Amino acid sequence: MKLLHYLKYFLFHAMGLLALMTILTGGHQIAIGLVAILVIYMLGDAVFGDDTSTPAFKYPGILTVQLWFALPLLAMIVFAAVWSVCAGDPLGFGAWVTQLTGYDLLAARDATTFGDHVATVLVTGLMIGMVGTIPAHELTHRTWDPISMFVGRWLLAFSFDTIFAIEHVYGHHRYVSTIDDPATAPRGRNVYFHIVASTIKGNISAWEIEKKRLKRAGKGAFSVGNEVIRGHLMSVILVAAAWALGGWQAAGFFVLCALWGKSLLEIVNYMEHYGMVRNPLTPVQPRHSWNTNKRVSSWMMFNLTRHSHHHAQGEVPFQDLKPFPDAPMMINGYLTTIVVALIPPLWHKLMTPKVLAWDRDYATAEERILAAKANSISGIPDLVNAKMPA
Repeated sequence: MKLLHYLKYFLFHAMGLLALMTILTGGHQIAIGLVAILVIYMLGDAVFGDDTSTPAFKYPGILTVQLWFALPLLAMIVFAAVWSVCAGDPLGFGAWVTQLTGYDLLAARDATTFGDHVATVLVTGLMIGMVGTIPAHELTHRTWDPISMFVGRWLLAFSFDTIFAIEHVYGHHRYVSTIDDPATAPRGRNVYFHIVASTIKGNISAWEIEKKRLKRAGKGAFSVGNEVIRGHLMSVILVAAAWALGGWQAAGFFVLCALWGKSLLEIVNYMEHYGMVRNPLTPVQPRHSWNTNKRVSSWMMFNLTRHSHHHAQGEVPFQDLKPFPDAPMMINGYLTTIVVALIPPLWHKLMTPKVLAWDRDYATAEERILAAKANSISGIPDLVNAKMPA
């Protein structure tokens, strides 16, 4: 049973390998693989319920290596996706796989249609978000570990989002659920607007944080040590690598995948703190994040689901996060909630009652005042404060 606790997190890698096989098989199998991935997550969360266990891990180093494995896995997935739109056979990859497996990879690629390429973008971007950003989120919190920071930043480079290692750790965790946090979506906001707004404001915030850090070190904003500039150059290297493999078409294809992966991060930000309010001078509590303990999402996402504890104690490693079953809960598991968020009318229909319930059940007296103001701005009926005695 103790071994199972280590093995369950390898389901993350199994899903990445499934995506890799899906891309390589080509043709309509790519769309079938995409649907299979969505069904595994969404149906799995619906069927297998919650996981509220917090086992003790005697060998946490194994879990760290599992996180590090995400980098070669993501590199293989993205390479396969870029190769799938190249005119020739870069690095002789197709011939090598054909010789190794007997499956004619070049013929499969030739049979891939425009619609299949769209499915490849969706699968690859999904993996950039899941295999890239999720482990990177954990790793870049480990600011004391240079290997984890190196792996985490390269994982983020695939979504043009290395600034996450700055803004998320030093900005978002400080200002979460306040109007000063770019990643916290105010009530009534559309998810598509949030993707753009949070991306722009997040980059500005990261630049300001880094500029202040460099100033304290006696360096200028445009010095060699600027991590914002260095991080974006890492992403440029990846685009250049795609260009070297297949020209501007391959580079453009990679950019589409990366932007979709970055969008997924902002959608997740949207879900995790939508409508929350907090005075930035008060401590962050578990109630300031939407939580979920769905088993499949938890096992395949390194407990990102236990977001309430993560924001209450950001330094706690993923395996030690507690489920907080009494925290405010998301609509369902992560992928299910992502799908709902992408349909704004459905999202607001399901989330407005949850937000009002948060005002009633979780908010302090001060937060109810902030919530009333937020409800007024967004046009949400302030049913909680209306029932409160004068």
